[in-house]
Amino acid sequence: MESISTFNSEASTWRKGMVDGLPIAIGYMPVAITFGLLASTTGLTVLDSLFMSMIVFAGASQYMALTMIALGSGAIEIIMATFIVNFRHLLMSASINEKAEKSPKLLRAIYAFGLTDEVFAVASTKETPVKSNYILCIAFMAYSSWVSFTVVGYYAGEILPSTLQESMAIALYALFIALLVPSIKTGGKTVIMLAILGALFHGIFQFWLSTGWAIMFGTIVAVVVFELIEMSVKKEVVKE
Repeated sequence: MESISTFNSEASTWRKGMVDGLPIAIGYMPVAITFGLLASTTGLTVLDSLFMSMIVFAGASQYMALTMIALGSGAIEIIMATFIVNFRHLLMSASINEKAEKSPKLLRAIYAFGLTDEVFAVASTKETPVKSNYILCIAFMAYSSWVSFTVVGYYAGEILPSTLQESMAIALYALFIALLVPSIKTGGKTVIMLAILGALFHGIFQFWLSTGWAIMFGTIVAVVVFELIEMSVKKEVVKE
C-alpha cells in the first residue's frame, strides 16, 4: 500500500508540473517560431538552429547571438556575451537549490539547465521543499516547446515572403523591450538607470570594440558605475 501511495504521489507531482508548465510552453511558441525564422534568414542551417536551441536554451542570448553572427562576431565574443547576459541564472540556480528537496547532483544539474526565468518564477512560488520532479516537468514543457517550435519557425521562414521575413527582424528589439518593461515595474528607477548606463557605455565602447566586446564591457562598466553611485548616495545620506 505504501508503494502505491508513493507512486500516486509522484504521478500527481508529474501531472501538476505538466499543467503548470503548459502556459510557459504556449508562451514560448511565438518566440521560438520567430527565432527559427530569424535563424533561417541569418544563414544558419536547420541543424545549427536546432542544436543552438537544444544546447543554449536561452531566448534572449540566442537572439543576441543571431545579431552578432550577422555582424561577423567571433565565437569567443558570442560565448562571453552569452555568459554575461545569462549570469543571473547562477543566482536563480542557487536560490532554487535552497528551495528544492534534496536530490542527487545529476538530477539537480538537469533541472538547473532547464531553469529559465519563467520556470524559476513558477517553481519558486511553491511551498518549500519543492519536489525535483515538479521542477523537471515544468522545465521539460518549456524545453520541448522551445526546441520543437524553433524548427517550425525555421521552415516557416522558407515559406513566408521575403518582405515579411525581413520585417520579423523587429522581433529582436521587441523581445528585449518585453524583458525590460516587467523589470522596470518591479525594479523601478534602478532598472531604468542600469538600462540607460548600459546603452550609454555600449554606444561608447562600440567606437573601438566589436559588438560582442562592447556589450560585455558596457554591461560590466554600467553595473560598476551604478554601484559606485549607490555607495556615494548612501554615504551622503549617512552623513546627513
